[in-house]
Amino acid sequence: MIFNVLTLFPEQIDNFLGFSIIGRAQENGLIQLNTVNIRDFTDADDKYRKVDDTMFGGGTGMLMKCEPVYEAYKSIKDEQPDTYTVFVGPKGSVLNQEKVKELASKKSVTIICGHYEGIDSRVLDEIVDEEISIGDYVLTGGELASCVIIDSVSRMIEGVLPNESAYTNESHMNGTLEAPQYTKPQQWHDRKVPEILLSGNTAEIEEYNDIQSLYETLIKRPDMFDKLEITDKKWEKLLAFMRSL
Repeated sequence: MIFNVLTLFPEQIDNFLGFSIIGRAQENGLIQLNTVNIRDFTDADDKYRKVDDTMFGGGTGMLMKCEPVYEAYKSIKDEQPDTYTVFVGPKGSVLNQEKVKELASKKSVTIICGHYEGIDSRVLDEIVDEEISIGDYVLTGGELASCVIIDSVSRMIEGVLPNESAYTNESHMNGTLEAPQYTKPQQWHDRKVPEILLSGNTAEIEEYNDIQSLYETLIKRPDMFDKLEITDKKWEKLLAFMRSL
């Protein structure tokens, strides 16, 4: 899969995504990351490589101009005509696991990072397929958001993680949060690992983790819990667990 990022700060993208799992995925050719410096597409006669200007109608701050963004986009589009173009901004639909899976089905995704007060709306209206937000807050630029999108989508690419269960058992994959997890030692600060996890009984452990997952979701993300369809049997087991606390 190919990720293209149009940005004023390509080093920020390259540095963040150059390590650990995503870095190895690039080294192994499972994903390809291309960072494109929008400033390279400014007027060649402009020694300051100016990408922004004041806003019509007034307002505080500067706005990125159409032409450099458009030309940077064209440099990708000409080589990857089917690339899916995303603008990261606070007006977009909020990123979730369903959107991550949808993006992972694309062969090429191009992400545009705004800065300053954003980007002239005309170029966004012309070239962007979708606007995505990573949360209801404002960042200084789109670089961090683009890294979040690339990291989350890359995990869904075959071979990036050691096996499918490494991501299918994660929080949000089936609408619930993951059950609590533990490692050695078996007792730490008077807190013991639940005995059932030491039993070796795979079926009982799976059932236990399933109920724990529901409980975690109920307590920590009731908004997610309300969307779940839970069988009567699971409700009984969940209520039984809650009574035992």
